[in-house]
Amino acid sequence: MSRRALRRLRGEQRGQEPLGPDALQFVLPDDDDAEEEAPKPGLGGRRSGGAGKEGVRVNNRFELINIEDLEDDLVVNGERSDCTLPDSVSSGNKGRAKHGNPETKQDGDATKAGSPEQENGLEDIDRILERIEDGSGFSHPGPAPLSSRKHVLYVEHRHLNPDTELKRYFGARAVLGEQRPRQRQRVYPKCTWLTTPKSTWPRYSKPGLSMRLLESKKGLSFFAFEHNEEYQQAQHKFLLAVESMEPNNIVVLLQTSPYHVDSLLQLSDACRFQEDQEMARDLIERALYSMECAFHPLFSLTSGTCRLDYRRPENRSFYLALYKQMSFLEKRGCPRTALEYCKLILSLEPDEDPLCMLLLIDHLALRARNYEYLIRLFQEWEAHRNLSQLPNFAFSVPLAYFLLSQQTDLPEHELSSARQQASLLMQQALTMFPGVLMPLLEYCSVRPDATVSNHRFFGPDAEISQPPALSQLVRLYLGRSHFLWKEPAIMSWLEETVHEVLQAVDSGDPAVEACENRRKLLYQRAPRNIHRHVILSEIKEAVAALPSDVTTQSVMGFDPLPPLDTIYSYVRPERLSPVSHGNTIALFFRSLLPNYTTEGERLEEGVARGPTRNQGLNRLMLAVRDMMANFHFNDLEVPREDNPEGEGDWD
Repeated sequence: MSRRALRRLRGEQRGQEPLGPDALQFVLPDDDDAEEEAPKPGLGGRRSGGAGKEGVRVNNRFELINIEDLEDDLVVNGERSDCTLPDSVSSGNKGRAKHGNPETKQDGDATKAGSPEQENGLEDIDRILERIEDGSGFSHPGPAPLSSRKHVLYVEHRHLNPDTELKRYFGARAVLGEQRPRQRQRVYPKCTWLTTPKSTWPRYSKPGLSMRLLESKKGLSFFAFEHNEEYQQAQHKFLLAVESMEPNNIVVLLQTSPYHVDSLLQLSDACRFQEDQEMARDLIERALYSMECAFHPLFSLTSGTCRLDYRRPENRSFYLALYKQMSFLEKRGCPRTALEYCKLILSLEPDEDPLCMLLLIDHLALRARNYEYLIRLFQEWEAHRNLSQLPNFAFSVPLAYFLLSQQTDLPEHELSSARQQASLLMQQALTMFPGVLMPLLEYCSVRPDATVSNHRFFGPDAEISQPPALSQLVRLYLGRSHFLWKEPAIMSWLEETVHEVLQAVDSGDPAVEACENRRKLLYQRAPRNIHRHVILSEIKEAVAALPSDVTTQSVMGFDPLPPLDTIYSYVRPERLSPVSHGNTIALFFRSLLPNYTTEGERLEEGVARGPTRNQGLNRLMLAVRDMMANFHFNDLEVPREDNPEGEGDWD
């Protein structure tokens, strides 16, 4: 290899990158071919004929000014020298060597490309490139350094579309075969990332929903949704419809305001309770489409730097719509897409985490088999968020390490390191949360041996002695993720780890007592966002463990457990209360029919006059008639035959 080629490999004279496949490239003849026929310039930058050396490729026409510098771009072994050889070039060299194509050297000695000398020459070039990269600081292919990696909450657009995941399972033709003709029939005003508009939806018109940029500081942008006067009126009517406990009233409201978000969310819950999952999902997608059309131009779903304050009621609808869509995606069999939605919700307010997505993100990462992401999240957030104090992270992270160690495409030292880390973290999890083991084995229909079941550390006292807040977290995790532990290999590894923990307990390890004191100190009472997450999860075991002060509250599907420090941008007008006016008859009618309103209330709320004025009264009369028809007096109890006198001893 000549001195100029080595200097070229060191990057001392690096040309500009190619502009693209259609970029105009010029070809200059080499010195040895100057006397021969001049080649014709072409787009490919190669000579049309001859087996000699190829011409110099020029991507920038202004480089022709310094023609002497361009002459340094020598050709080595028939290939263009560059600071790095692309994979296609190196594979092309090897392919030609295997097929035995002749290569013309500068001294005129012809050798076969498939000879050992040629292969050794290619190996020498690879070694030279490795040394140059090591000396000049070029990095080898592999995981990018931490500084250049994307944010842990970075969201990818393509993973927000469930079709991307379904295509990997069933193929593009099966997923998009029926959708393409439908999309050509109707043109929608805006292309969105969260949902795909459907032709069956009502024609979209701005419902009065918008987004405003509040402030930008420390690299973060704070936004808020806003309601105009028309949307506020629809919101007031929606609240009245919810108080009536009649879903048909919400349907009537959606006929006039088809893209009112809270109405879509509430009606979706009603359809889900009636087992109409398709309609429930369609309503959630329509709500997301309405809110995405109202995005601010600077609002980004993927950057992880846009914030929405959950204390504002206008923003909560977006949180809940994303959560419900995520739940539908998980049930649909798209855990990778659901994980992306989970990251999106967490990125909107990661510090407060109003929906407590940290209790769910580990489950979705394991279901999506994205073990590296779960491990990375744990490593980056453990220092300031103490993720190991949550039972779900304490058990999911070692499980992710173990499943990673079962993969066969990793080097042996990485597999061994992952297995050791899994065992270490699992020992810490069992020491910190001993009350998880026995319920987990019961969920998995596994009967432990007598050594484990009779031991005081894992016995019944371990579960009973847990604080109520910790017991609620354990039930939430087991009710959601217990099926991930049913594989025989996982159970065998868990059995080994349990016996190691018992040996540490019997030997008097001080870490056991320290974990016991920490459990009593940390888990006094669960915060409000955990209760909100439990309500949204609808996991029976966790809902049953909610405290009484939460279960006695009225929980609305469109706003479960609102924050106590809510920031209101507008106030709902007060309704005339019949109690304040002393109207006893109206109070009696309202107790029978919740949506009954007096004449004054009808005028203030804008209820239509005419035939619908007497609709409430007619329904009231029907209710009274039904009550009177079912009203019966209980007959006196007939004495039993074995004691007709009705006598008997009191004791």
